[in-house]
Amino acid sequence: MQHVALNVADLGACEHFYCEILGMRVVWRPDEQNVYLTNAADNLALHQTSEGEGAGRESLDHIGFAVEEADAVDAWHEFLLTHGVSIVSPPRTHRDGTRSLYCRDPGGNTVQLLYEPRLAADTASKEPAGTQRQ
Repeated sequence: MQHVALNVADLGACEHFYCEILGMRVVWRPDEQNVYLTNAADNLALHQTSEGEGAGRESLDHIGFAVEEADAVDAWHEFLLTHGVSIVSPPRTHRDGTRSLYCRDPGGNTVQLLYEPRLAADTASKEPAGTQRQ
């Protein structure tokens, strides 16, 4: 998959969340209603919608971002809490060894941060934004 596109009511708040909190960066801003983000492994398009636009459409269950280590899920949990992010489900380890948490972005979309042992070697989101080691 190349990217996920989300319709959002508050483009600025969602851009802040994905860039300043989750560490993505802007790749392209074609106009005031659209922005394209990346973290090198994942690509996300944000499209601003009008109030009520999109009502009745199929909805997205969640989007997931992989982290490199199981302990990173807990570090992300603490980081998100300190930034006032709404936590849907705190960190837990699943039967297959995957560890994850769920939170909400400012648009109400559910975001999962997960460590999956089978895929861990191919991930990019290692630590919370602003806490990477130099």
